[in-house]
Amino acid sequence: MDFSIIVESLPEYLDGAWLTVQLVSFSLFIGLLLAVPFAIMRSSNKLFVSGPVWLFTYCFRGTPLLVQMFLFYYGLGQLELVKELSETWKFLHNAYWYALLAFTLNTAAYTTEIIRGSIVATPFGEIEAARACGMSRSLVLQRVVLPSAFRRALPAYSNEVIFMLHGSTVASLITLVDITGAARVINSRFYSPYEAFLTAAAFYMALTFLIVWGFKQLEKRWHAHLKPRETN
Repeated sequence: MDFSIIVESLPEYLDGAWLTVQLVSFSLFIGLLLAVPFAIMRSSNKLFVSGPVWLFTYCFRGTPLLVQMFLFYYGLGQLELVKELSETWKFLHNAYWYALLAFTLNTAAYTTEIIRGSIVATPFGEIEAARACGMSRSLVLQRVVLPSAFRRALPAYSNEVIFMLHGSTVASLITLVDITGAARVINSRFYSPYEAFLTAAAFYMALTFLIVWGFKQLEKRWHAHLKPRETN
């Protein structure tokens, strides 16, 4: 191992890590905003409400993230409308936005199903008790169903966040220099694959550790009521 290569290349890895964190954070945030109403619609018994969401989640969960990103990056540019808009909005030439779009829709599809499963699993007794207190359907959803569903969905959603971080490595295939992109650049420069990709792995492991630690803190906070009470 030539540690001088790693030390010399740290600024590029840090820039790549910042890009990775941006892409993953923004896509998860927007994806979660989309997933909550989608999950509510998906839980509906009415086919015309749940059907379109089911089709959306089926398509994005049934195809690889890499294929989706290629379709957006290479495919959208062939549409006449996008070509016309590209002359006005220069950001459409930037690969960053296509990666962000693919990541957002992909994680929205998975998160929708995670939250939907938690909504469906809400004990009927909780809903019945809320209705007995005079709550409207929207108030029951807001104060009982969703908070309860979020607590149950937390472990599965933490896995989705980690999978999204690991899946973000495909961004380097459309010219973005994320952590994996930085490793590819370092490898091509020094012909040192071990140093290049082991350093990238260390960055991903560090980010994964932070994610796991963060969700552990959330679980302690949200599930505090389930802990046995201390007796004197």
